[in-house]
Amino acid sequence: MMRTAAVLSLLALALSAPRVNAQQSNEWRTDFSKHTVPLDEIVSGGPPKDGIPAIDRPKFTNVRTADDWIDGREPVMVVDHGGATHIYPIQILIWHEIVNDNVGGLPVAVTYCPLCNTALVFDRRLDGKLLDFGTTGRLRHSDLVMYDRQTETWWQQATGEGIVGALAGRSLQAVPSQMLDWALARTQFPAAKVLSRETGHTRPYGRSPYAGYDRSPAPIAAFFRAGKSDDRLPAMERVVAVRLGAASVAYPFRVLREKRVANEVVEGTPIAVFWGPGAASAVDAATIAEGRDVGATGVFDRRVGTRTLSFEAAGDGRFRDRETRSVWLLTGLAAEGPLKGTRLDPLPHGDYFWFAWAVFRPDTRIWR
Repeated sequence: MMRTAAVLSLLALALSAPRVNAQQSNEWRTDFSKHTVPLDEIVSGGPPKDGIPAIDRPKFTNVRTADDWIDGREPVMVVDHGGATHIYPIQILIWHEIVNDNVGGLPVAVTYCPLCNTALVFDRRLDGKLLDFGTTGRLRHSDLVMYDRQTETWWQQATGEGIVGALAGRSLQAVPSQMLDWALARTQFPAAKVLSRETGHTRPYGRSPYAGYDRSPAPIAAFFRAGKSDDRLPAMERVVAVRLGAASVAYPFRVLREKRVANEVVEGTPIAVFWGPGAASAVDAATIAEGRDVGATGVFDRRVGTRTLSFEAAGDGRFRDRETRSVWLLTGLAAEGPLKGTRLDPLPHGDYFWFAWAVFRPDTRIWR
């Protein structure tokens, strides 16, 4: 399929993207002698350091006000912690990629890499120190490379691992989050704070600079130079990626679209993976709200008290447990039945393009 002009411009940047040369990186305080990956795997994505500006002092509005400018089909990230819920529209994150925030007393980095479709949240605390993050302007295996401003260590967004600098080899703690369509998020979390368009920057929020990208057969070659493609699934297939302990599992969207739910045990933890329709792709159409429906997911611990539940599709994007016949929503909330009002414990996960998960977790199992 022919790429759009927007994606062609990304390709033009890619073709001229140099590899990292530590000796010429005078803009950095990073200790390039410490690294866990080959430095020549890291390439320029085009913009310079902080050329894609992180949001460091986020402003928020309420759901009613945000409803004036977020379409019901648009994807949003939801972080629910400590009695507080913050919602981050992808129409903003696609232009900034990182938000340094605090949710219910938990300092978090809310991150999004459009090229890998990875929307992930991390605890900003490490060894008692508070970190905040910016964009390096570099990519590794097409994925955003972040840096913390305290040590200028470079971090792989897809894994939360430090790869270059003083903290290389360390890992950030993942925080559960969920990408949902705005129509569901605003209904389920009516008291949430919503990231405002008042970012201090002028961007065409609601538009996507990556139009047509997820209809491509593969990632942009110059951004993905490792030669480590895994043909067990198509490169741009979306998967729900779960890592518990030493185990990694990928749940293909195309299978979940049919089955709607997976009941699994991963590293001794019984989990449920839900899929429901309604959320638009942010990297399909020039206007995010017009992107094709790729759906949304949730991953939860199936245990409620001393009971382990098993789930089945109940229609209309809902799910039913076989043990009590309670009806559950994509957000893990029981809406009807004996367990009404109960909420399943969410587990960290991400909705990745297959190439992006497979390159970092080549030992992953694929759920069929």
